[in-house]
Amino acid sequence: MPFTVGLTGGIGSGKSAAAQVFEELGTTVIDTDAVAHALTAPGGAAIEPIRAAFGAAYLTPEGALERARMRELVFADALKKRLLESILHPLIRARTSELVQAARSPYVVLMVPLLVESGDYRRRCQRILVVDCPEELQVERVMARSGLAAGQVRAIMANQVTREARLAAADDVVDNSQDLAQLRRQVEALHARYLQLAAAGG
Repeated sequence: MPFTVGLTGGIGSGKSAAAQVFEELGTTVIDTDAVAHALTAPGGAAIEPIRAAFGAAYLTPEGALERARMRELVFADALKKRLLESILHPLIRARTSELVQAARSPYVVLMVPLLVESGDYRRRCQRILVVDCPEELQVERVMARSGLAAGQVRAIMANQVTREARLAAADDVVDNSQDLAQLRRQVEALHARYLQLAAAGG
């Protein structure tokens, strides 16, 4: 298994921006959200189990997951949320493991939005990297990006672990409270460190 860095952060913290810099530096980045999207696209491995568990009403006419409708359901019903997770999580885990094994870069970045919430990833990553910024900045960024109201963004944040819990789980932290140049400098320094750690076997 290649040396693996788990990359996480709250909504709007800048995980994707950090991941892009790692990619530009030649590192394989595996995005678990992208894996989940592929699994729930038409013909994806999760579609038939979802149909069996929730019914065709939760699929689009094209045969993809009806995201908005499912989000509404699992947001309101914890049992349904657990049922969906019991379908998706093992499939996501298996697929990400395949992608990690296939990676050819000296180390791999595994981008997992809810890494701290799902303890399993801690065992699969040699380092946990948290992209962090003040919560007010998170709210501003998500509002600008998605058009959501501040209350909606805060509701999403309330379903994630606290900033403090995320930072407590971190081996490394990128402060993304300023501009992209500052973010890039921090990622470049971490890249050099991860190359050393990977070469030394962790």
